[in-house]
Amino acid sequence: MLQITEKLNAPATPSASLTLPFDKRQKSRLRVSLDDSQEVALILERGSVLRHGDLLRADNGLIVEVCAANEEVAVASTKDSFLFAQACYHLGNRHVPLQIGENWLRFQRDHVLEEMVQSLGLSVKHELSPFEPEGGAYGGYSSHSHSHSH
Repeated sequence: MLQITEKLNAPATPSASLTLPFDKRQKSRLRVSLDDSQEVALILERGSVLRHGDLLRADNGLIVEVCAANEEVAVASTKDSFLFAQACYHLGNRHVPLQIGENWLRFQRDHVLEEMVQSLGLSVKHELSPFEPEGGAYGGYSSHSHSHSH
């Protein structure tokens, strides 16, 4: 089985792709299938988080581009910056991974969290979208994909 053990830091031209939801992109040891159905073993440095657009190198030299899969997410929004800050605070206080945009935030669907942000005054809708949460302030991972549309 092909093994992927290296995350590239330099530009390269991918010849394969790997589409995964966020939960799987957080695992450093995983058996997966590339988008062409070829099975591979991800054996990356512990604590690695894969982001949309990251490039990986397999043991045979194959360059693989990581793609964020569409997932069921909740999108909460408001034009009120104070309510928005409150929602971010309360979700962050619960260690909920958040993707933050201009006047909107995205998180994995959870009816309890959705009801909480609605009670704060935000509107909530459901989408099928790639999920790219913020990386955290203490060296978790950097988000290099900041889409400002949803």
